[in-house]
Amino acid sequence: MVFKRLLGSLGVGGPMVDTVLDPGAARPGGTLSGRVELVGGTADHDVEHVALELVARVETEHGEHGEGEGVVAFDRHTVGGSFRLAAGARHEVPFSVPLPWETPVTELHGQPLGIVLGVRTELAVAGARDKGDLDPLTVAPLPAQEAVLEAFGQLGFGFRSADLEYGRIGGTGQQLPFYQEIELTPPERYAHQVNEIELTFLAVPGALEVVLEADKRGGPFADGHDALSRFTVPHEGPSGPQDWSALVEGWVQELVEHRASYGSHAVYGHESGLAGGAAVAAGAAGLAVGVAGGMVAAEVVDEVGDFFEGDDEGEGGGEDEGEEG
Repeated sequence: MVFKRLLGSLGVGGPMVDTVLDPGAARPGGTLSGRVELVGGTADHDVEHVALELVARVETEHGEHGEGEGVVAFDRHTVGGSFRLAAGARHEVPFSVPLPWETPVTELHGQPLGIVLGVRTELAVAGARDKGDLDPLTVAPLPAQEAVLEAFGQLGFGFRSADLEYGRIGGTGQQLPFYQEIELTPPERYAHQVNEIELTFLAVPGALEVVLEADKRGGPFADGHDALSRFTVPHEGPSGPQDWSALVEGWVQELVEHRASYGSHAVYGHESGLAGGAAVAAGAAGLAVGVAGGMVAAEVVDEVGDFFEGDDEGEGGGEDEGEEG
């Protein structure tokens, strides 16, 4: 096992730490579990606490200076502490912490979306803090999120890109300081109306809010403009009674035809009838194949490499973002 030596404020010869996450992808609103393994340094140390911080690569806009990227801390948990770590001794801190419901999705059917999340471990020893261990975090979609994405794939939409945008979407119950945008290319029957559709999920314990924004094409006598609509669905997935393909197609038609005003809100329940679960699942291939493209995979590798080589300057979230009381 490879341990990462904590340098900086704790100095050479300080404790070493390795955070091991349990196998498998986590899910928004679910539990992140694993263990923090410590090895004592060349002297005894009094550990004050061990904390985990969830961080994300987020795009930011700087007005006339254009866009940039920064690392934002969006949740924090103290998982252990107040013990003496003897020189050379091994100590293990198991943990099980909840993930925010709005935690971004990083993969679909095992294929990366281009979103980079990490779990950073902080060790506080004798008044000094060192964030010396950073591990990638993989998050799979909730059943309803997966069902929506699969329905878009079945309708012929393709995956273009996904990113995290710093800021808030007005009129929503958004909790995190950023939101995820999944950009989808339209099939031929919608291509003359929209350039792309941007999809954002805002999950809460009881339901999933879906925000759709269409970059609408302009005509010979009118400029293009954006249209936005919001919809709420239960957390059920393809196995539930919802006909997700028909539901999502209705959303798209409403959006591109702009029947709803900006920020309109429609609530959908279980009245849509039985879903063709197998057909919806089969339609996932259209979107999943786009996600698996080599260009996207290469970009993800580059981003992860930069993220986990210590390039975490310009952090926007602060240490206390989402800290437990």
